[in-house]
Amino acid sequence: MKNTYYILIAFLLSPLLYLNAQGLLSENTNFTKQDSLRGSITPQREWWDLTYYHLDIKVDPENKFISGKNTISYKVLKSDSIMQIDLQSPMKFLKAVQNGKELKVRHEGNAHFISLVDNQNINDINSVEVYYEGHPREAVNAPWDGGISWKKDKNGKDFIASSCQGLGASVWWPCKDHMYDEVEGMKISVNVPSHLTNVSNGRLILVERIGDTKTFHWEVKSPINNYGVNINIGDYANFSEVYDGQGGNLDLDYYVLSYNLEKAKEQFKQVPMMLKAFEHWFGQYPFYRDSFKLVEAPYLGMEHQSSVTYGNGYQNGYLGNDLSRTGWGLKFDFIIIHESGHEWFANNITNKDIADMWIHESFTAYSESLYLDYHFGKEAGAEYVIGTRANIQNDSPLIGQYNVNNEGSGDMYYKGANMLHTLRQLIKDDEVWRKILRKMNVKFYHQTVTTQQIENFLSYETTIDLSAFFNQYLRTTKIPVLEYSINKKVLKYRWTNCVEGFEMPIEVKINDEDQWISPKAEWNTLTLDSKIDNVEVDIDFYVESKKI
Repeated sequence: MKNTYYILIAFLLSPLLYLNAQGLLSENTNFTKQDSLRGSITPQREWWDLTYYHLDIKVDPENKFISGKNTISYKVLKSDSIMQIDLQSPMKFLKAVQNGKELKVRHEGNAHFISLVDNQNINDINSVEVYYEGHPREAVNAPWDGGISWKKDKNGKDFIASSCQGLGASVWWPCKDHMYDEVEGMKISVNVPSHLTNVSNGRLILVERIGDTKTFHWEVKSPINNYGVNINIGDYANFSEVYDGQGGNLDLDYYVLSYNLEKAKEQFKQVPMMLKAFEHWFGQYPFYRDSFKLVEAPYLGMEHQSSVTYGNGYQNGYLGNDLSRTGWGLKFDFIIIHESGHEWFANNITNKDIADMWIHESFTAYSESLYLDYHFGKEAGAEYVIGTRANIQNDSPLIGQYNVNNEGSGDMYYKGANMLHTLRQLIKDDEVWRKILRKMNVKFYHQTVTTQQIENFLSYETTIDLSAFFNQYLRTTKIPVLEYSINKKVLKYRWTNCVEGFEMPIEVKINDEDQWISPKAEWNTLTLDSKIDNVEVDIDFYVESKKI
């Protein structure tokens, strides 16, 4: 591995981002048909709309084996007879059944094409049962590489969890594995040995004892993306509380390994603090119907919807380290704050194509700063996000390639956060900025979105044409450079290293007095009444400056 620990952790929580951060992946331009089948809205996907899943499985820890079925309910948008369902090798697609009839299935790698025989009439709600089994891909270094983690706790008891962002949920269960179509709700039934507990998304509605096993039935009543669905199996202790939030009473449930109960009760006091800050900045928590859970997992953590996983060792910072090197990163538990921030950005507002994953990660990385802003003051939040700039690589654009399941650069975390911090400066009014973030979570409530939708929304709400701004920060690796020269009372200035039309105003100190200037690609001048001794660019803007 190359680079430092801090560079590695700046690119957390995504398998492809992790590999990019280590220099193990070059930009992939040789995409295969499998990439297109996985990453595009194929004709065999677009004709039907997900309405409900019932995932009903048995997990066998001893043999690292999963078996069961997924009942997929859907609405017919236009008449067709071929349905694409995704399930990744080495899992085995056993059969598909509709209305008691076993159907023909054509297998093409990880995509499976079911030939339906019954009429698919527009607006009908139909269902198909997909049976499967196998030894799912084992996650070697979760959550970055994805799959199932088959671990043991310190008492030798099974400690198992799923993580599949980027790789896709079809690594362990059959589904329509594309971000654009979120299922409207689902039931998750997981059978495990009776001495263990399974925790999944939503609310626990029933526990069935079946011989020496138990089946835990969980129900999700909100739209959910595929990678947000999870299983967590272990020797869990549970404690709970009720948070008096903007949407009323919110049930908070915590599932931790039994011997970590007392540590968790202390560390998880940050959950209500998180909710207080994020409901202030982003509006009410988006999943009151499904509650909020924090669940201990055998890896660092992930933003599984209403079932956020936690493995940060009951300590502040990122595994005890400060990503910003300012001291402020040790004022909060990184995993509690960051992964919970994804409930608003990733789970409430979800990208349609993974190429637009910056929408998830940039806003959530910035949420860390806003948490500090709320609890410790504006200066603390600013110092933190500015401190994270040392993690930025500017290796490739934040937006990936569309329709092939390709993520953009890992810079979507901290370059993205600093881009948004810069946008906050352009707005010049923190209350307006807060209202925009809250309105964003209302306008796109429980929706999948594109980059263009987010750009258009922010341009409209700020009354600023942000097209060149986003072209600069999202679609290039170039950081704008403010070139300037001083000749007695005259300041000359311009933008360089920027895209066409980039004309961002910026605040500077001239002779220690704050002043806004509006540079363009062409030289502009400002004449003062007295000699100019020094010019300093406001550090809140993510730009560079050069005196010539």
